[in-house]
Amino acid sequence: MPTVIEPKLISGNANLDLAKAIARRMSLYRGMNVGLVDARVERFNDQEIFVEVYENVRGEDMFIIQPTSNPANDNLMELLIMSDALRRSSAQRITAVIPYFGYARQDRRTKARTPITAKLVANMMVKAGIERVLTMDLHAAQIQGFFDIPVDNLYASPIFALDVHSQFRDSMDDLMVVSPDVGGVARARELAKRINAPLSIVDKRREKAGEVAEMTVIGDVSGKKCIIVDDICDTAGTLCKAAEVLLSHGATEVHAYITHGVLSGPAVERISNSVMKSLVITDSIPRSPEAQAAPNIRVVPTAPMFAQAILNIWNGTSVSSLFETDTLGPIYEGIL
Repeated sequence: MPTVIEPKLISGNANLDLAKAIARRMSLYRGMNVGLVDARVERFNDQEIFVEVYENVRGEDMFIIQPTSNPANDNLMELLIMSDALRRSSAQRITAVIPYFGYARQDRRTKARTPITAKLVANMMVKAGIERVLTMDLHAAQIQGFFDIPVDNLYASPIFALDVHSQFRDSMDDLMVVSPDVGGVARARELAKRINAPLSIVDKRREKAGEVAEMTVIGDVSGKKCIIVDDICDTAGTLCKAAEVLLSHGATEVHAYITHGVLSGPAVERISNSVMKSLVITDSIPRSPEAQAAPNIRVVPTAPMFAQAILNIWNGTSVSSLFETDTLGPIYEGIL
């Protein structure tokens, strides 16, 4: 009788809390204990990364949970070295679960003599032995084409829609979804369709990276509770200024739903002092102590979605089914 190969999870140091939460959810779904493979991922004195896997993984279906967030280079190297260790230990298949895909903003040449680093990172992952990638809200959807292996890109908008229905159940007719720039219209439109709300755009013009020179609101936001939707919040300068501009145009409240809370530099202080009533992020990136203490920053979990996606990949069923509210709703029942 053939042996059933079970999915096995292993995690680096990038977001161990999320990895443990995914393991707990998988245990709940399967009715049996699913733990993280026992391994050590540490650094020598010269900061070289070393990985040792203590369990037998020969012939196993392995899932490495490792976002490549700050410090991006260290976390990326951990992922590559873990994959190499598993490949050399005869794992049957290696899937990289990357909740936040670092270097995704370098997806094209913006000027002469600049790299396309997202493509370079994709090449490195494939060479390291990774055979499938599971990620969430890639900054640019075309990055999936940088890989010569399957890439499953999950979306946070179904989770956000469930949260919006929970938080604004008494004022759904007053909501307006706002894209903070023209490039994010498709992402904002997706949430607007899910909650049946109108769409507005904040058109911004940059003088240089990290600075916004001018903002114009396209659409009537007067009397509306505005929900800004984006994939990444880095220094939060654009986000906080957009909130001010929306209020100046007659919005009654401004909230933000951002998938990846990078929150670098002065971001948390800016958000704490901003006119935004709330910023909702996912746990794709671990929060700093300052972000955890901020009263207007809230987190929605991604572990239920990732756990189900991993199980679907393992047993060969549809991952895109998780884009539907009817499928995702029961998974998040009692959580949001």
